[in-house]
Amino acid sequence: MMSNRMSNRTPPRAGLTVADYVKGVTSGDRSILARAITLVESTKPEHRALSQAVLQQLLPATGHAIRLGITGVPGVGKSTTIDQLGINLIEAGKKVAVLAVDPTSKRTGGSILGDKTRMARLAQSAGAFIRPSPTSGTLGGVARKTRETMAMVEAAGFDVVIIETVGVGQSETTVADMVDFFLVLLLAGGGDDLQGIKKGIIELADMIAINKADGDNVTRAEASAAECRLALSILTPQSANWKPPVVTISGRTNIGLETLWAKIEEHRATTSATGEFAERRREQALSWMHDMLEDRLMEALRSNPRVATSLPGIETQVREGRLLPTLAVDRILELMGLATP
Repeated sequence: MMSNRMSNRTPPRAGLTVADYVKGVTSGDRSILARAITLVESTKPEHRALSQAVLQQLLPATGHAIRLGITGVPGVGKSTTIDQLGINLIEAGKKVAVLAVDPTSKRTGGSILGDKTRMARLAQSAGAFIRPSPTSGTLGGVARKTRETMAMVEAAGFDVVIIETVGVGQSETTVADMVDFFLVLLLAGGGDDLQGIKKGIIELADMIAINKADGDNVTRAEASAAECRLALSILTPQSANWKPPVVTISGRTNIGLETLWAKIEEHRATTSATGEFAERRREQALSWMHDMLEDRLMEALRSNPRVATSLPGIETQVREGRLLPTLAVDRILELMGLATP
């Protein structure tokens, strides 16, 4: 099996058919998996059509992995925690894929070297695969590519897919909508740990982990955990069957990660038994479809020659207060040949 230290932007190999991609991905061929993901990332219509045909055939092989989203403010230790957790899982016989979502990286589209440097041990493991989700300048584009990449690595046999939010803002909500379990990492700070992270993100959490709970920081971490439990007690849980726990961990020294993973498995067992897990997956599939529809409609709008010619003038009229925004939308829809209600 090839090392996962491969080029992040290997061009699609000329001449590979849908059957070639499907066979390569499902057999665990890292080179073909990388090329299949590159197809997903491509904006060329022919690559998109090929990637969708591949994904459709891979669909029966997807959906078996545990999908874990991890977020936290800068400096909280996400990469260190993912690196250690991933190593623990691999030592337990699992294959781990890590996808980093960074919609703010508009210039480079993500750095595979940077991700692998931050997760040095995991990057060296034959049981791991690390890949950033390239930005297309919009969070919707990142979400689409991340979902499709996740399907690819699941079909390739990875048991755990970890999605790390690198950017800030709505990326957390987007990731929470595509995973089974959403983990929020916080730092101990005697009350400061809830600063810098939105209340809405806390409400999305399936579990909160206070990181860096080692050495002289253990007491502060426990105090912060107690404060978080109090904060969660006044919020309405997302699930009637799961009350988000608060744990203390140290990703650097591998303290508490066994308990953390046990909680993730407990959540899977609990929600599966009640049918909530299957329903969540179904709703995520619909959400994926709706996001894709919006994405394609916006692409169709931008590529329409009549719209491209008239849009600057319409925007100027709206900006100057000479045209009502709702009427501007009606005009754009008419240019696209769509009847307005």
